[in-house]
Amino acid sequence: MSNWLTRRRPVLNSHQRERREQLVAPPQTDQQPLHASRLIVLDLETSGLNLYRDQVLSIGAVAIEQGAIDMGQQFECTLFRPGHKVTEAVLLHGIAPSDIALGCAAADGLLDFLEFARGCVLFAFHAPFDQRMLGRSLKQDLGYRLQHRFIDVADMAPMLFPQADVGRGGLDDWLTYFGLLNSARHNAAADAQATAELLLILLSKARQQEIYRLEDLLQRLNRWRSLRQTRLSAHL
Repeated sequence: MSNWLTRRRPVLNSHQRERREQLVAPPQTDQQPLHASRLIVLDLETSGLNLYRDQVLSIGAVAIEQGAIDMGQQFECTLFRPGHKVTEAVLLHGIAPSDIALGCAAADGLLDFLEFARGCVLFAFHAPFDQRMLGRSLKQDLGYRLQHRFIDVADMAPMLFPQADVGRGGLDDWLTYFGLLNSARHNAAADAQATAELLLILLSKARQQEIYRLEDLLQRLNRWRSLRQTRLSAHL
């Protein structure tokens, strides 16, 4: 049977449907100064790296406001996943089956996150993965289309610090380069906190390079990616 026939709409109760209907689309914030914006730094822990099969297990996020991490605005939740099977990914994130069993309903956890994030821009390290996984989870578990803009911190770092010798350029490499600590690596909340600390350094550097607005940042990232692709193509 074809995939479109076997897909099922998520079953939501009346309260969940009401909360979903009250969600507002993210506003256009391209002209707003980054320093004056509320920015959300996101990290997901998943059952694996397969974009089509694996599931979001845990969501961690922190808010940056007025150029500082707001310790009073942190988000963390583990999602209940019926029939969840333990994979080798548990060796990284440490989310035990007992944690999953005690997690909140996926629809409620996702609604909680969207209400926390509001319409803010989302920053993540290797953002395309988080964007795809979150988008699929929202569609399958909530019947909702992800509309938030994502920005990849993994691209911002080498763009702003091209001279940095960071090996493979993973999150651990950049944290080590700047002397930042993360005592609970591969924990969604801890990784979001560490990524937010890294992002503050990057945003400070961006201001030094006259990148003040989201529009400025997006334009610079697009030019940097284009130049990087040209250089890679020249070496083929």
